[in-house]
Amino acid sequence: MSDIGIKERQVGQITILDTDGQVRIALRFGGSSVPLSKAVDSLLEKGKTQILLNLERIASINARDLGEIVSTYVVVNNSGGQFKLFNLRPLVRELMMTTKLLTVFDVYESESQAVESFRDQALVSGFQSAVAGLGTDT
Repeated sequence: MSDIGIKERQVGQITILDTDGQVRIALRFGGSSVPLSKAVDSLLEKGKTQILLNLERIASINARDLGEIVSTYVVVNNSGGQFKLFNLRPLVRELMMTTKLLTVFDVYESESQAVESFRDQALVSGFQSAVAGLGTDT
């Protein structure tokens, strides 16, 4: 997304990419400008597969940037990770609803809800694994 800035931070195992609405991408990936896809590729190479994109400061989004978000979602999912969105502004939410992308993405109202979704999912996965393991001990 070449028209916004993104800053990376960690909350436990979760990487949060905060948009800052400026015409640069200032990540800790060498300090130069990099597209969202390259930043996410770098995260995946480091084993960081739980990624949240904070769109709080993005009032509107163009088709190219929306396509980049979709492409990033596909890459992360194909790598066994999860890419979720939170803090969508009304125009961004409306565009995603119109394009039916709200049915594709996990979208949350707040950072705390988005972070908690990873924890809830880990608990469910752990429970399912434990239950599956019970059936193999016979």
